[in-house]
Amino acid sequence: MGHQLRKATLEDVPRLEALIQLSARTLGAADYRTEQIERALLGTFGVDTQLVRDGTYFLVETGNELSGCGGWSRRRTLFGGDARPGRDASELDPKVEAAKIRAFFVHPRFARQGVGTLILERCEHDAAAWGFTRAELMATLPGVRLYAERGYAAAGAIDWPLDEDGLKIKFVPMVKTFSPTTAGSPA
Repeated sequence: MGHQLRKATLEDVPRLEALIQLSARTLGAADYRTEQIERALLGTFGVDTQLVRDGTYFLVETGNELSGCGGWSRRRTLFGGDARPGRDASELDPKVEAAKIRAFFVHPRFARQGVGTLILERCEHDAAAWGFTRAELMATLPGVRLYAERGYAAAGAIDWPLDEDGLKIKFVPMVKTFSPTTAGSPA
C-alpha cells in the first residue's frame, strides 16, 4: 500500500486537526508531559489555514487513511496554528530569508515509514522553485530525528512559553541550506 501525497484543501482541515491531536498526544508522550501537549494543542500545534490557502500544505494518504501532514511557507510565521497569537503573514524575501518548514505530524501507525520524508522533500523542492536556498523550522522533540536525518542542523533547544503561568515546551530551531539542484525531488 503506497503513500499518496497531495495538497491539502480547506475541506481537509477537520481531518488534519484530528491527526495533529492524535500524533501530538501519542508520539509526543515520550518527550512532553500531558499538560504541555494539551496546552500546545490550543494554538502552538495545529493547522495554519494560510498554508492551505497558499497551496503549500500537504497531506499523505496511505490506503484510505490520513497518514501525515506538513508544509512550508513563504511567510514570516515560523510555527503555530490559526489560534496562535502574534502571527505574521507578510511574505519573505527568498534572496535573503529562509522558507519555513511547518506543522509536520504523522499518524502513529505510520511513523518511521517515509511519510515525513515524502512531505519534506516536496516542501524543499517547492521552496527551491520559489527561489529559496535555505529553510528553517521549529522542531518538536519527536521531529528532531527526521529533520537531522534530512540535513537540518540544530541551533540549540529553547523553552517556548505556552501560558502566563510559566508552562513551557521544548523546541529545537533547525536550519538547512540547499539549492534548486539539491532540494528533494518533487513527489
